[in-house]
Amino acid sequence: MTSGAVYKDLLPIPAEDPTKIEDTTPTMTDQPTESHALAMEAAKSPEEMGAAQEDHDEEVVNLGWNEPKEEVANPLVGGLDNEELWMLVRRFNKQMYHVKEIPTPPAGDLDLNIADEEEFSPDKLRSNIERLYMTIGIGLMGFGKHIVRLRSWRETRRTAWFCTAYFIAWMFDFIMPLLSVTLIALIAYPPIRPIMFPPAPIALVSNKTGGVQKPKSGTLGSHDSATGAPENHKGEAVEQEASNFVNGIASVALSSATGKHPQGEPPSEDGEPAGSVPDPTSIAVGAADAKDKAAGGTPTKEHDKTKVPMETAMWTQMRPIMHGLADVTDGWERFANALSPTAPFPKNRYRLRLAALVAPLLIVSLSVSPYMFIKGMTFGVGFGFFGDPVISRGLDLLNRKYPNWAKLLELRNTVLKGVPTNAQLTITLLRIGEANKAPLPPPPHIATAPPEQPAELSEKDLRATGADYPLKATTEELDEAMAPDPTTAHETGGTDIDASKNSKHGKKGSKVLNFFRGTVKGGVETAIGTDKIKAKVGSAHAQNRLGAVPKKNADLTSGPIEFKARYKGGKGHVYITTKATIPCVAFSTNNTIEKIGTAEREDLHPLWSIPVGEIKEMRKVGGYGWKAKLVVGWAMSREVADGLEIVTKAKAGVGEQKIKVTALPLRDELFNRLVAMGGQKWECW
Repeated sequence: MTSGAVYKDLLPIPAEDPTKIEDTTPTMTDQPTESHALAMEAAKSPEEMGAAQEDHDEEVVNLGWNEPKEEVANPLVGGLDNEELWMLVRRFNKQMYHVKEIPTPPAGDLDLNIADEEEFSPDKLRSNIERLYMTIGIGLMGFGKHIVRLRSWRETRRTAWFCTAYFIAWMFDFIMPLLSVTLIALIAYPPIRPIMFPPAPIALVSNKTGGVQKPKSGTLGSHDSATGAPENHKGEAVEQEASNFVNGIASVALSSATGKHPQGEPPSEDGEPAGSVPDPTSIAVGAADAKDKAAGGTPTKEHDKTKVPMETAMWTQMRPIMHGLADVTDGWERFANALSPTAPFPKNRYRLRLAALVAPLLIVSLSVSPYMFIKGMTFGVGFGFFGDPVISRGLDLLNRKYPNWAKLLELRNTVLKGVPTNAQLTITLLRIGEANKAPLPPPPHIATAPPEQPAELSEKDLRATGADYPLKATTEELDEAMAPDPTTAHETGGTDIDASKNSKHGKKGSKVLNFFRGTVKGGVETAIGTDKIKAKVGSAHAQNRLGAVPKKNADLTSGPIEFKARYKGGKGHVYITTKATIPCVAFSTNNTIEKIGTAEREDLHPLWSIPVGEIKEMRKVGGYGWKAKLVVGWAMSREVADGLEIVTKAKAGVGEQKIKVTALPLRDELFNRLVAMGGQKWECW
């Protein structure tokens, strides 16, 4: 009997009840990515125990939310100091704006990758430039300081060893094998790194002599920053440097656009018009056009035909530029996390993989002569320059046969597969706390300024190879360099730099600014009062703005279970319950809570309740627009509490829901809990 096609095997079996939709809500226990799996494993059977990994009988254990850092158990996660953890979380908060769930397995088996269609905004561009400074910028500065130290011969023994090894290898044509062996050793054997390149604070090393210098901030208050500025938490100085780096670029660009040329200005006198107005670089309202008009130009789009197309081209290119910056920074972070992994990621897997990839280079360098190497390299250059017809046809063939070949060959899917970026590392650490129902406390807030005193130096921060003194400096020289000196931070390269850098408002200009600030403050307070009336008559925009500017000295503490917030203008709390099999997030008004007496009761009769696994998208939103936010911050010197938009999945007969909660003082902390506790695979938008 011949067998034929059985059509019932080719077609799906119809559902018994077409209206019934199976529950596909993902949970962390499903371990949809390696991040979830590592978090579950670290929560249940950690190699090193932290406070968030200890067994407990509570529904949710509070490990020190809203407490001073001295009161929080250390470490929260085994193998990682709290200061390192909080540094990662702070930078995660700045980087995350908008996440969406993806149905397919993520690249490299780690979620929270950046979407190809990521939305552009100037604030995101700023965030990416800051990330670039904090990772690549600081890393290259440290590398440059090591090169200067070696070339200076101040650390004589170390430089002599490098010099001897190099010229012996040069004599026997072994330069490439020597470099290959050195690279493999640095990758595969971490203890050799501080021996070959002994650590020293970046700000303490002169980029001219390789010796000791006075840090630019006037004291050595931090070890990993370019200025050595004091800090309350590890990494804060670098973050502030990154912010000021972007501000500095904007200030220089704005000064150039407005035609600031202090060397050509006449001497100032009291009573002149310039003393009655602020510096144009401080207000930046149409200043570039004003400069052109003052020079006799007509900077309108009717007269200047390049104005519109150039502006359009610049803004159009901003998204790919921003995406490129993010990709470069992600790659740098992945290499750093491969060379120095953080728990719960494997300690040796990625380092050995990288070393194994470099090993063939050693074998090739032993068998290939310098002549063959030069010939091959010059052939490659020539083929790349003149071989476009062959290359383009080959790429067309690849695109037809294997449409996603470029994606498959990305570093995150090959060499660095499974290696996290700092954001992916952070969400894995947050998931460890959520898996054990012990959410990690947010970075503690310290209102006081960091102390003007040198940070403690240990052998981990400053050392030398062998019997050399660190940086060939005496203890007295080091103490003098680290001692506070308030004048150092103001030193520049000359009077021309001073004149260009300083803003001159004039006495009357300052009075004008203070007058405007007082006037604007009154206007803002009036607008806030008007919003209350508009909200009562149903204005959605006014409801979203209610409570966004909290009263002075208001108690904003909340978490980890309930978070002060507003929904459609009404005061209440967003709270997370994990007693059920599937965790839920809900909102109850203050009136309900006051009647029952506690925010932890299950019978709160919430206005809405959502299973965490049903969330498919979250976006951080503002109660005020960015311009209004600037005005409020400038006039009232208050922090503006922003909001969170949650989008749920569509169900049978019910479309997706959009819920917006506003006036959330702990918006980032609620976002982090929701993004970490479910089984969703997220993508950054």
